[in-house]
Amino acid sequence: MLGNLNALFAATVLFVGGHFLLSSQQFRDPAIKWLGNQGFVTVYSLAVTGALLWMAAAYAEAPFVPVWSPPIALRWVPNVLMPIASILLVAGLTTRSPTMVGGDRHGFGPEDPAPGILRITRHPFLWATTLWSVGHLAANGDAASIILFGGILVLSVGGMRHIDQKRERALGAAWGPVALTTSVIPFQAIITRRTRFDWKGIGFWRPIAGIALYAALLHLHPLLFGVSALPV
Repeated sequence: MLGNLNALFAATVLFVGGHFLLSSQQFRDPAIKWLGNQGFVTVYSLAVTGALLWMAAAYAEAPFVPVWSPPIALRWVPNVLMPIASILLVAGLTTRSPTMVGGDRHGFGPEDPAPGILRITRHPFLWATTLWSVGHLAANGDAASIILFGGILVLSVGGMRHIDQKRERALGAAWGPVALTTSVIPFQAIITRRTRFDWKGIGFWRPIAGIALYAALLHLHPLLFGVSALPV
């Protein structure tokens, strides 16, 4: 199940499609009735983790099949987008959010339904993976990279709408203040004056930690992935 593009494509479809299928209301509700909430979470986590490991292994073993040759300018795109993605990743993972896993169980007061990074976008984690995938699609023109990063891009962009629909259904009226004071598109809610920038809620340490993460990934990229992140 490794060593060819068909295996990578199958693993990517399973990983991406599995997210949408397992979290859909039509599948999730009957599964929770049968397995219980914790049982469903366990099965979901194991299935997604297994698909992710298969996808990563299939990508590592996939043959290099060139599709197009990105110009040198495009090979710098990841180094422009990844510092932003790293900050969004850190801020998203360290801010309690109704759009993260288990977020429908949190209570968010109407006085501040979306603090910190959520005032920029209510999907900081998915915007981090969106920028990551776009950057790597721009810099890599081989078939395996197009399959992998294209799949992650579909999951990231589609996941934003999918999560919003789930949270609206699960939270009901409590979703209203979140939707009104945040936006999917970064800075849209601030520009339209539905909210204000919350620098205090973000803090200095999150951008600093994000840049540190980017620097670590840049340094470790040759060791982890066998190629420098800087164009040569």
